Amino acid sequence: MTDALELDALWEDFHRVVNMTSQELAAWLRVSEADEQTEPLPEHAGSPTGQHVLAILQKRRTDLTEDDLEVMYEVVDTVTEQADVENEPEAEETRRRHMLMTIGHDPLKP
Repeated sequence: MTDALELDALWEDFHRVVNMTSQELAAWLRVSEADEQTEPLPEHAGSPTGQHVLAILQKRRTDLTEDDLEVMYEVVDTVTEQADVENEPEAEETRRRHMLMTIGHDPLKP
């Protein structure tokens, strides 16, 4: 398991980059998966990573598993890498925003 200092840093980094609340993320996952005819059950909406991020947001730090830590590192790395992208065409920017929102980061949110 990760040592206490590293866990504290990861917890802070994760909650810094995941700027959507669990309610916002759950709603986005449902909306992003819905089409004109159907909407998935809330527990099945979104990607496995998005669902895992949602589960992590609902946990206490002491309840984290090794799988949670892996997802947290992955999300921090993904958001950090994507933050460096600038001057995209609007369609690409929208696509990138929606991809980031599926893991709990809305680039347009202050």
